[in-house]
Amino acid sequence: MLAEWYFWIKAFHVMAIISWMAGLFYLPRLFVYHADATDETLITTFRVMERRLYRAIMTPAMIAAWSAGLLLIAIIGLDHPWLHVKLLMVALLTACHFLFGYHLKRFARGEETRPARYFRIINEIPTLLMIVIVIMVVARPFQA
Repeated sequence: MLAEWYFWIKAFHVMAIISWMAGLFYLPRLFVYHADATDETLITTFRVMERRLYRAIMTPAMIAAWSAGLLLIAIIGLDHPWLHVKLLMVALLTACHFLFGYHLKRFARGEETRPARYFRIINEIPTLLMIVIVIMVVARPFQA
């Protein structure tokens, strides 16, 4: 029964990933601008934008991506070496998500002291992880 839904689940999974990745690319960029901001009105605007992006888009998209991904694993199984690497990268992407949530809370409380350069650097982490994930899914190396 679940196998009949494979392509619908996969389509939903891809849509959820696109939404999640958009947030993972954009939120640290907002942090860069926020770290450099001095105007209180602008800082308040960044806080609202960051909170809404994280809570209304990124977190639901992450949950949807994980849910659909786990359903796909239930269909195809875990006996694919490329999938193990992909899951490790997705776990790191999830850790990145929660790291961004940590910084979001610090910005919200006015406690974040890291410079914009730090956020420029961590902004690259999701991109690097995405590259490995896409290679694993499309090229499927390590196939027997």
